[in-house]
Amino acid sequence: MTEQELTDAVMALSLEEKQAFILNTLPGLAKEAMTDKSFLFQLLPVFLGIVQESGLDLAQLMPLLGSMPTGEKA
Repeated sequence: MTEQELTDAVMALSLEEKQAFILNTLPGLAKEAMTDKSFLFQLLPVFLGIVQESGLDLAQLMPLLGSMPTGEKA
């Protein structure tokens, strides 16, 4: 399957199916993609753009980000 065929198939999903797809696949995709540290600098502006387009003020995210675990292991 080509990237375009995959994109078309995902875009044809219902809203609920898209949400489930994102939540189920993003962690695995991101984990693999993040092995290339420069990818974060490509992904972060995309994510911030999505947040801004949603109407959410980025300042509203700061308390949430501060309360999230950092993933550091003891």
